[in-house]
Amino acid sequence: MKMFVTRIVLGARRFQQWLVAQAAFGILNAMKVLPADPALNFADRTARWLGPKFGRHRLMLTNLRNAYPEKSDAELEQIALASWGHMGRLAAEYVFLDRLFDFDPQKTEAGRIEVSGIPIFVELRDNPRPFIVFTAHTGNFELLPVAGNSFGLDVMVLFRPPNNPYIAEKVFSFRSARMGQLVPSHAGSSFALARRLEADGGVGVLVDQKFGRGLTTTFFGRQVRTNPLLAKLVRQFDADVYPARCIRLPDNRYRLEIEPRIDVPRDARGNVDVQGTAQMLNDKVESWVREYPEQWLWYHDRWAIKKSLKA
Repeated sequence: MKMFVTRIVLGARRFQQWLVAQAAFGILNAMKVLPADPALNFADRTARWLGPKFGRHRLMLTNLRNAYPEKSDAELEQIALASWGHMGRLAAEYVFLDRLFDFDPQKTEAGRIEVSGIPIFVELRDNPRPFIVFTAHTGNFELLPVAGNSFGLDVMVLFRPPNNPYIAEKVFSFRSARMGQLVPSHAGSSFALARRLEADGGVGVLVDQKFGRGLTTTFFGRQVRTNPLLAKLVRQFDADVYPARCIRLPDNRYRLEIEPRIDVPRDARGNVDVQGTAQMLNDKVESWVREYPEQWLWYHDRWAIKKSLKA
C-alpha cells in the first residue's frame, strides 16, 4: 500500500512538472512568431510585472538591502524590477539565440554582438594548453560559450540543469547544439573537467552559485560558501585562468568580454592558495555586479538566507 501511494505521489509530481514545462514551451514557442526585438521587450515588461508577485521578490530585496545598505528602498526596488526584466529577457533569448548571435570573426561591420578580447580567443585556440574561463550569472552568460565556439575554441562547459526534468532535457539539447560539450553539475562532473584539462583543453564554469560544502568567503562583505573546484583544478593542472562576462547593451545588443589571464594567489612555497583563489573569484564577480547591478540574478539565495525569511 505504501509503495502504491508513493507511486501515485511521484506520478502526480511528474505530471505537474510536465504541465509546467508544456506551459513554458507554449509561451516561448508563441514568441517565435514575433520579431526578436519586440519579443525581448515584451518579455522584459512581463517579467517586471510578474516578478514582484512571487515570494522570491522578498528574497531579492533582502539581498539587495544587505549588499547596498546605503541605497534607499526606492532605489533597491528599481534594481529589483530591472533584474526581473533581465530574467525575462534571458528566457526569451533562448528562443531567438540563433537570430541574436550574429557575430562572425571574419566580418568587420558591427552587429548585435560585439566581442572584447578577440586576440585572447585566438591565442587560446592556436596555442592549446589547460585553461579555465569563469563567469557569473550576469547578462546573458549563455552567449559566452557560443562566442568561443565561433572562434573554433572547444570549451567544456559545466552547468546546473533545471530542476524540472522536461525543461532540463530541452535546455540541454538546445545548449549542446550551440555551445560545445556540456557537463551537467553532479558528483562526477569534476572528473570530466579534469580529463579535459589533462588533455590540454579548456573548461568554463560559473563561480557565483551557492555551494553548501564550500569554503567560507565573503561577497559584498557578507559570509558565503564558495566552491573550491576552480582553485583545485588550477592547483592540479597549472591551468591559466580567464574572467569573462556578458553585458546587455541598449537596443537589445550585447558585449562579450574575455579579460586577460589573472594570476591566482599562491603561498610562500608557490602553491595555489585555494582559499585566496576562492575569495579572488568573489571579488571579481562583485566588481562586475557593482558595475551593472540590475544584470545579476539577485533572486539566487547566494547568502543562504531563505530559511530566515520564512521565520
